[in-house]
Amino acid sequence: MVGTSVPGQPHRGTQGVGRFQVCLEAHRPGAMATPVTSGSAAPTPVNDISSRGPQSPPDPPPEPKQLPELIRLKRDGGRLSEGDIKSFVRAVVDGSAQGAQIGAMLMAIRLRGMDLEETVALTQALANSGQQLEWPEVWHQQLVDKHSTGGVGDKVSLVLAPALAACGCKVPMISGRGLGHTGGTLDKLESIPGFTVIQSPEQVRMQGLLERVGCCIVGQSKKLVPADGILYEARDVTATVDSLPLITASILSKKVVESLSALVVDVKFGGAAVFPRQTDARELAKTLVAVGAGLGLRVAAALTAMDNPLGRSVGHTLEVEEALLCLDGAGPPDLRDLVTRLGGALLWLSGLAEAQEDGVARVAAALDDGSARDRFERMLAMQGVNEALARALCSGTPAQRRQLLPHAQKQEELLTPTDGTVELVRALPLACVLHELGAGRSRAGESLRLGVGAELLVSVGQRLRRGTPWLRVHLDAPALSDPQRRALQEALVLSDREPFTAPSPFAELILPPTVAQQ
Repeated sequence: MVGTSVPGQPHRGTQGVGRFQVCLEAHRPGAMATPVTSGSAAPTPVNDISSRGPQSPPDPPPEPKQLPELIRLKRDGGRLSEGDIKSFVRAVVDGSAQGAQIGAMLMAIRLRGMDLEETVALTQALANSGQQLEWPEVWHQQLVDKHSTGGVGDKVSLVLAPALAACGCKVPMISGRGLGHTGGTLDKLESIPGFTVIQSPEQVRMQGLLERVGCCIVGQSKKLVPADGILYEARDVTATVDSLPLITASILSKKVVESLSALVVDVKFGGAAVFPRQTDARELAKTLVAVGAGLGLRVAAALTAMDNPLGRSVGHTLEVEEALLCLDGAGPPDLRDLVTRLGGALLWLSGLAEAQEDGVARVAAALDDGSARDRFERMLAMQGVNEALARALCSGTPAQRRQLLPHAQKQEELLTPTDGTVELVRALPLACVLHELGAGRSRAGESLRLGVGAELLVSVGQRLRRGTPWLRVHLDAPALSDPQRRALQEALVLSDREPFTAPSPFAELILPPTVAQQ
């Protein structure tokens, strides 16, 4: 943790590329500015024509490059200008770029990369491709959001958004659906009968939610960042999902349109994350922070482990139940720890808390005194859930809540095969089995079995005896298949060491330059 003073407010400009280039030059090793002292004239650049005689009219601007030329330039390792990037994004949105050309450009970027200034320009161009959300000026300091790169059992957003609202923030959270082995926030919320993620028109509906509740969790419409939606689909079928500049631009473009004061990105690493190694996740985190600075957006990136599932439940309705436990001031300690740390960082970055520790304490208090749960109940009612159901969910016992949400037809428990201490519960094979059982989708639009999931009955560090139930699977199928049962049993890793306290998944927080220097 670096510094505890109140951070100042970020610069609000949107023309980030030029400002970012100045920042780059200032921080480049060996770069020095020419000093200008009082009473002395600033040096005149060689090509300055302000003091010369009449000049001929300037040359007209060059014609925009055609797409094949842009693709060739990046393919050969060249650098795309801000105008080049704008032309490419414009062609993507207006349909003049063919699918093959979009794929070729994405692959060229994946193989050749982009420097930070190119990534800033791409992010801004994507953000400018659709509607911009505008809020009352008096809200600026309060506007915050969080994004996660995706994990197993990650229900942080369901808890964090209302907790931040209870702390005085405005949280216009635009979330996504699950694809592959990770569950989507929108899918989890839609397991609550009546919950509506589409708010149209966005500006009017979202502003109403922020005024009356303080937070909303909605889906991305085609009016918001349409270019990103097109590129995202193309990346998924062109093996370019893991490109750092493309990931960065996709994440931050959706946040730029929200006109935020501060953003925290939860970058997962480990066996069930996009980046298995922490060093690779750190590279993405640093890129996100730097590009955010270039756009005038204060971004912090948290590195968090994703080897074990987060919390004790995986699956849509089971994760909603666990989020409600956390909103009760209870629930798994790793989930609460992550919620309070991420929330504390956001309160500090936005200037609403004097130090990160103060922010953590405020978020924890909102969980313990019921004010966060109250905001969650109000958000449910404002986003389509029957008021009586919203009230029953937020005031009921865990057993009562389970009866109010979709649940699977059967349950099956797995037993510990031998004595030992739980070292690890591998999240990836667990998620893959649940995906096979219908909890995940393999293609967009596929229906989900919302009650399918799993409950961990043990904790990392706990000593077990042979035959102890360690996992309860909720399924609609008659029974687990032998390969599924074997995969789940292999996910449990036992050792001979003494019982221990499981470490926090929170590993590191990377701060924006102006804050890190405080």
